[in-house]
Amino acid sequence: MHLLDNPIKNYAWGSRTDIATLTGRPVPASVLEAEMWFGAHPSGSSSLAGSGRSLVEAIAADPLGQLGATTLERYGERLPYLMKLISVAEPLSLQAHPSADQAAEGHRRGVYGDPWPKPELVCALTPFTALAGFRPAAQAAMLVGRLGVPELDEVVESLEAGTVREGLRRLLGRRPLGERVAWAASAVHHPDYALVARLARRHPGDPACLAPLLLQRYELEPGQALFLGAGVLHCYIGGFGVEIMAGSDNVVRAGLTGKPVDEDELVRIVEPATPALRVAPSADGEYETPAPEFRLSRIRRGGARELAGGVPRILLCTEGTAQAGSLRLRQGQSIFVPAGEPAFTVSADGELFCAEPGGPDPAARPRAR
Repeated sequence: MHLLDNPIKNYAWGSRTDIATLTGRPVPASVLEAEMWFGAHPSGSSSLAGSGRSLVEAIAADPLGQLGATTLERYGERLPYLMKLISVAEPLSLQAHPSADQAAEGHRRGVYGDPWPKPELVCALTPFTALAGFRPAAQAAMLVGRLGVPELDEVVESLEAGTVREGLRRLLGRRPLGERVAWAASAVHHPDYALVARLARRHPGDPACLAPLLLQRYELEPGQALFLGAGVLHCYIGGFGVEIMAGSDNVVRAGLTGKPVDEDELVRIVEPATPALRVAPSADGEYETPAPEFRLSRIRRGGARELAGGVPRILLCTEGTAQAGSLRLRQGQSIFVPAGEPAFTVSADGELFCAEPGGPDPAARPRAR
């Protein structure tokens, strides 16, 4: 087992308090901290503390010992998942992720940096708000039409006809959108319209500010989770959580960002009929999803598990302390457990998250004691 040092991503939507507080560093942080990455992605690999060696390098030096035969056979010489702390002080970009086939094909064309998909699950540590998956088309048409903005008439027509993808294409083609959207939204006393007005003031002229009227709104309490599969249009609005995803950084943005957007590719990969999925933890704390690349479990105060060997795991203590074999973790600490590690017991007097590859192998599943 190896303690980890983990990179922080300083994006404009992050906060100066969440990650710094959890990891026991000075608050406020000197810069905005949006994400802390736990894994072996080339864009931000964890390092084995005190060794001067990245997790990417450790895996490359001993793929079988670090990953195990099953993971190596299924995913090659790479860790198939990436875990993060994500701190959302301001709304993220409106975005979606490609499917496995789309990622592989797009990587060949140079559209995507990784040839793999990016299904993801976010588990709230604090109250967490997300927009994800389309509302029923008729409902979205009614909400957009209520603004009374003539530039949006074609969007409303498409939604009324049930052609959601075409409605999205027409909406994104209205760039830049006039200021009257913000004024119209401000006149309607409802949280979704208030969010439209807030986004419109932050991103003047961006038609993606209408996302709250197109997408379902989710309010997660600590411990609740949301799964986003390929093609699910989404935008995180606020909160702090643990996120796990396939080991990919493929993102297609439609707006609400200063980063590059690709409206054509986003409309191509969006799946209007695919919903986001609320995921409740099982009795043993596992968040079950359709994603084969990852599995996330949460061990709460007083809980204990026996973990079989044979798979690579990352453990993150988010509250109090936790015990992993003979190693004790305090809040904010994380470890990498290579596949070659024999079976061991984990317990927590606070909260501990366990990330590992997904798959059907029941021997790899954590067992409650």
